[in-house]
Amino acid sequence: MQHHTIRLAHKPGAALAVSTYFPPEGAPSAAKSLLVVFLNGLVMPRVEWFPTISRLVATQKAAKFDTPALLCYDRYGQGDSEHDPGDRQQDEPYGHTALQVVEDLHQLIKIITVEHMKKDPKRVALMFVGNSIGCALARLYAQDYGHTDQVKNTEAYLFLDSMMANTDFVSLFPDPDDEDFYALHDLPDGISMKDVLHARRQFTAQFHPDVPNPEHFDRRNLPKLLPDADQPLLRPNPTAGEEPYLVVIGHDPAVFSKKCEEGSLNVPARVIDAFVNPAWREYNEGLTRLVIMDYKVEYKIAHGAGHFIQKDSPEWVAKEIDQLIFKTTQTIHEQSHHEQIDDNETEDERGDEDDLVLSVGSKSP
Repeated sequence: MQHHTIRLAHKPGAALAVSTYFPPEGAPSAAKSLLVVFLNGLVMPRVEWFPTISRLVATQKAAKFDTPALLCYDRYGQGDSEHDPGDRQQDEPYGHTALQVVEDLHQLIKIITVEHMKKDPKRVALMFVGNSIGCALARLYAQDYGHTDQVKNTEAYLFLDSMMANTDFVSLFPDPDDEDFYALHDLPDGISMKDVLHARRQFTAQFHPDVPNPEHFDRRNLPKLLPDADQPLLRPNPTAGEEPYLVVIGHDPAVFSKKCEEGSLNVPARVIDAFVNPAWREYNEGLTRLVIMDYKVEYKIAHGAGHFIQKDSPEWVAKEIDQLIFKTTQTIHEQSHHEQIDDNETEDERGDEDDLVLSVGSKSP
């Protein structure tokens, strides 16, 4: 991959750290008409995608399959990127919002397609590979730009343990301070009120949307932006065709629980198994309903992987991306074939019209 910096026109005061890969000149048009965009979680910068990407390129090279254009980047304030110049004060906890992040992403995609791929953005299909909050950003991108004439279409989504965008995480656990707690909640065997209180404190301190982060990424309005796991639908661009492919991959519940118990969160695995894993599974199942056509949707568990699936299982993720790229490039090839037929039919119709005009306009000898 090539590593460089890019300054967006609407934020020239700061540079984004970007890594890209582009197919060779002789690659098929389908490979040169697809851009795969990797979207980071909060604490995993773009370098965490590199092991997956190196395995992906090697796998496709061995199969004599041309890898399409790839883009991964650090958001403002993340990894090697500079802080967002639009944030008021760097010592303030909250800065740019999710919608501003999506606008930045859109501008970056336009730069990559126009200046690096030398293509009209309307002629480049997109595929999003996201982890954690990156999945929520992909959904917001589809909501804000997927129905416009500024992009061609997003042909595929790969969600790696999407964050539950509609929760504050603390509410996953019953609240012992609720006056109806004892009437409404019967704690599972082996879980005490002390366990629940400890879990609520830990999740409040680490995962609540109010918790600041080094990016100054203000997440407080995410539950309002994406209140439902299964809405709004990932509709195709009006000028495109079918719905996109969607692969939803969840963490291994046992591995996730163990990491929560042994890591800095320090919440017993039994508590995670009782309250968090079931809610996350339900959320992932909701995500699968974002696309209506069943044959375009898959739901899988990344066995042996925790929340950061691309870090725990890079080779397995590379295979999932490889399979999705293959399906997507097939779709692009078919679309290109149909467009060519339509163009030829249009030319034939114009030729018939011209012949008719000449016939009507000519005089008999």
